[in-house]
Amino acid sequence: MINLYDKKNNIDKNKNNKDVCKSTNSSYIYNEGLKYLMNTYARQEIVFEKAKMQYLWDFEGNKYTDFTSGYGCLNVGHTNDAVVSALKEQISKIIQPSNIYFSKPQVELAKILCNLTGFGEKVFFANSGAEAVDGALKLARKYSTDKYAKERYEIISFYNSFHGRTFGALSATAQEKKQSLFEPLLKGFRYAVFNDIDSVKTVVNDNTCAILIEPIQGEGGINVANKTFMKELKNLCAEKDILLIIDEIQTGFGRTGTLFAYESYDIIPDILVVAKSLGGGMPIGAIISNNNISKSFVPGTHGSTFGGNAASCAAGVAVLNYFKKNDVVKNSKNIGNLLLSELEKIEKKYPGIVKEVRGMGLMLAMEFKNSVANQIIKLGLDNFLILNKISDFTIRFLPPLIINKKDISKLIDFLDKTLKEFNKNGKN
Repeated sequence: MINLYDKKNNIDKNKNNKDVCKSTNSSYIYNEGLKYLMNTYARQEIVFEKAKMQYLWDFEGNKYTDFTSGYGCLNVGHTNDAVVSALKEQISKIIQPSNIYFSKPQVELAKILCNLTGFGEKVFFANSGAEAVDGALKLARKYSTDKYAKERYEIISFYNSFHGRTFGALSATAQEKKQSLFEPLLKGFRYAVFNDIDSVKTVVNDNTCAILIEPIQGEGGINVANKTFMKELKNLCAEKDILLIIDEIQTGFGRTGTLFAYESYDIIPDILVVAKSLGGGMPIGAIISNNNISKSFVPGTHGSTFGGNAASCAAGVAVLNYFKKNDVVKNSKNIGNLLLSELEKIEKKYPGIVKEVRGMGLMLAMEFKNSVANQIIKLGLDNFLILNKISDFTIRFLPPLIINKKDISKLIDFLDKTLKEFNKNGKN
């Protein structure tokens, strides 16, 4: 945090200098961040120095329990030993040899992903979920135009969806408040109503090449797709020879109590998009599909300079091995059921404040009847709990999947005491 390149603002490096000491203070770092970083996030004033599994510590030594996992990126926890060890070993050898060469971690991770999905035969690695979505949209269009004609390029997604912030992913994100700021967007996107197959049938036409869907709309509100709808959607795609792209950037890798959420619906996607927790904190995204569809990507059609770099792929291999060794999916299901049950008790106890509890596994939400989410998040930090809102009315719970019953009890005790105080003060 000390500016060593600006003589005007440079400070003495002597350990006794009070200004130097300030550089390890959360408030100092926060203020410097406001000064030098673009204002794209509503930053919290707290700054973390270190983290381990489901816990983080600020620069003042306070310990916090994490119920956000970096928006679902840390299913195996912060600085997981297995991930750290794999990274240390890999970066001491080679990080990025260039994608005109294979690397061992890249090939190994691709093979594991194909085996885990069952239907997968080819993988493309990107750096993020948004990049992976963009690549999947390109693959769907390329496959369809290869097979039919260039006019067959339209893609259907769903209102309240969220697929990322690049122009392609944003064009598929059917939220007017996000899209209106950056119009005109890419053409060729149509939108349907989530969980309404008739709405989908209304917008399907001869130019439709793919349907893109999240099994659970995460940022859109933790809206869960019902089984009948998902099966009807798959049948419609099969009937019309339309590709079904399932976005499991947030739901994938055990988050919903199964390894992938699509397993709960007894369907198989044509293209699967994953990211977030695959890297255990490292940037990575992936597109998974079969040989028939994947063959539309040939040299020159798509690429990524850093996509599938050896370091991120080594982390991904470590994450998936850790899953298998420690039965993380089972813990997600069991602890998720416990958390859901406890949240439902809170809902019943405070019917004047809580509107609804919903979700699957450890991807849950509590919606309130009034705009109290910001206040609850602030009070959570005061009680050393890290929470996340998806609207002024809704709190989202995405803890690391290795979280335990004791951590759940902390959260429930906090919610109970907080809502009891709200109830007492008439905040309902």
